[in-house]
Amino acid sequence: MTRTSLSIGFALVALAPFGALADSQAMITQANNIKWAAAPPSLPKGAQIAVLSGDPGKEGPFVMRLKFPAGYKVPAHMHPADENATVISGTLNFAMGDKLDPKKGEALKPGSYFHMPKGMRHYAWATQETVVQVNGIGPWGITYVNAADDPRKTN
Repeated sequence: MTRTSLSIGFALVALAPFGALADSQAMITQANNIKWAAAPPSLPKGAQIAVLSGDPGKEGPFVMRLKFPAGYKVPAHMHPADENATVISGTLNFAMGDKLDPKKGEALKPGSYFHMPKGMRHYAWATQETVVQVNGIGPWGITYVNAADDPRKTN
């Protein structure tokens, strides 16, 4: 192989991800067109979900928003993949640990961001209606630290 063909080969490999982006479709969603639905049973009742891109239940990237009513709590849990979240509105109180403790944590205001590595135990609660955007690589899931906190088992 000549030096030129090696250089072209490396360039094509380096640019391959950008070709994949060119094949995907652009999407714009205005805030007033976001479709909210009841969150899955893996979350305590009262939350709503809007999947903006991808499918959190399948392999691949996704973007979803979760809307929590005032007084909503998500007990200590972890995820099977990294979680990246941004507070869109309201205030999300957030802490790491094995049990929800409202005396701990940090109040995250709109624009705040957090990253939770795969398996990191954490919990959250909202004192007012709060919307959080979660970006990740699916499949997304949730495992509660204390099995008794899992809403799927309290039906």
